[in-house]
Amino acid sequence: MILDKLLLIALVFAALWTVMTRSLLKAALGLAVTSAMIAIVLFRLDSPLAGVFELSVCAGLITAVFISAISLMKPLTHKETIALSKARIKRYWFLPVIIAAVACIFSKSAIPTGIRVLPQAVELNVQEVLWNSRSLDLFGQIVIVLAGVFGTVILFRENNKK
Repeated sequence: MILDKLLLIALVFAALWTVMTRSLLKAALGLAVTSAMIAIVLFRLDSPLAGVFELSVCAGLITAVFISAISLMKPLTHKETIALSKARIKRYWFLPVIIAAVACIFSKSAIPTGIRVLPQAVELNVQEVLWNSRSLDLFGQIVIVLAGVFGTVILFRENNKK
């Protein structure tokens, strides 16, 4: 149980570092670390297929694509990097507050204390599993997908301004 909490705390810090770092290359590597942490959490939750998918596609393939795209970009000067960093901090100052609020909301009452393993003889349909017994996992996946979409929109918006 303590290991799970440490993994989730490390996941939050890796995600924050990814968002707040100045270098795009470090952000891509931070995204890989964040995805690897998510994969470890998925393995701990007895979701090996989701863990393998997260590790191979998100931490591996997406990171390789991002690093390839970054290598084709013109590097920023030190002054430009500092200015972008200050603008990013002004834009995301509320992010730690939101993360702390979500952590308070979901602490102890929303997160189950143990992993429920269904008996082999019981067959459940996908709808029942997703909406009744694994709804918190589904919420987490939706948040991850929306964060990826939000980050992509911001990246393309910044490139269009230049």
